[in-house]
Amino acid sequence: MTRRYELGATIVSSNRPIEDCGQLLGDTAAASAMLDRFLHHADVVQLQGKSYRLHDRQHRRSEQDWAQQAG
Repeated sequence: MTRRYELGATIVSSNRPIEDCGQLLGDTAAASAMLDRFLHHADVVQLQGKSYRLHDRQHRRSEQDWAQQAG
């Protein structure tokens, strides 16, 4: 992150809230410094709703169950 700061675009995706970064990294001070730089010019997009990945996984699983029952 330090090398890319203000040099190029970076996309980060997570299913965890920003507030959990210190706990996840194990170092609240380092996480705070990293987030301060990262969020300085950031556009934060929070998506709400059901996960398409999870929906697709459940759909495939139900198809497999149906195939096992039929065959």
